[in-house]
Amino acid sequence: MAFMCRQVTGTIASCTGWVGLIVATATNDWVRTCDYSVATCVRMDELGSRGLWAECVISPALYHCAALNQILSLPAYIQTSRALMITACLIGLPALLLLLMAMPCVRLQNDTSTNKLQRSRIGGVLYIIMAMFGIVSTVWFPIGAHQNEGVMSFGFSLYAGWVGAGLCLLGGIIILCCYGVDPSLPSRDTSFYYSRSRGIAIPSDQPANHAKTAHQNSLHDAFVTSNKNRNSHCSFILF
Repeated sequence: MAFMCRQVTGTIASCTGWVGLIVATATNDWVRTCDYSVATCVRMDELGSRGLWAECVISPALYHCAALNQILSLPAYIQTSRALMITACLIGLPALLLLLMAMPCVRLQNDTSTNKLQRSRIGGVLYIIMAMFGIVSTVWFPIGAHQNEGVMSFGFSLYAGWVGAGLCLLGGIIILCCYGVDPSLPSRDTSFYYSRSRGIAIPSDQPANHAKTAHQNSLHDAFVTSNKNRNSHCSFILF
């Protein structure tokens, strides 16, 4: 039960962090800027909002955004943050599929506990990589924006990126450190069946071989029983 709780906790935390990174990437409220002095911006109630894809002007009577389409003329921190966040969002899908296929309730053909452990570890490493990409982007972006123009506050997109990166890091660590082979689940690598005709335990490589051998053993037992009955009948006649 504890094994299942750790596995589900790591998967849910990582998946939630992935959603947070997607929200941070898709929205543009990363930092709040001010083109004038802080006192003037507060008095005019007009702020600027900057994200990965657009710059917006926020005021009680106006909300206007201008897309950042000039890729070559954009600052380095915007281009790098874009690349890292997009990569983190794309990595999340194969990482989630690997973790789902590593679940004990999911059984694939010729699947073993060792294969499940390898898939879970790869998924955990991918989520940790996603967390590193998210942390670098969400830390470098406000620093670069503050150097170019004054940053008054952080937006909800930046907070979503921080929370998402933290959850991905936490989930990846849980998966890597706490994920092991569940002793309650039978492993095909250590499965044995007992042959009554030979009296030895033989490892079972494939379920088909096990069924075939069991059928042969039952036929052998029936043949031996028939011979014993025949011999006892002949001995009774001779007597």
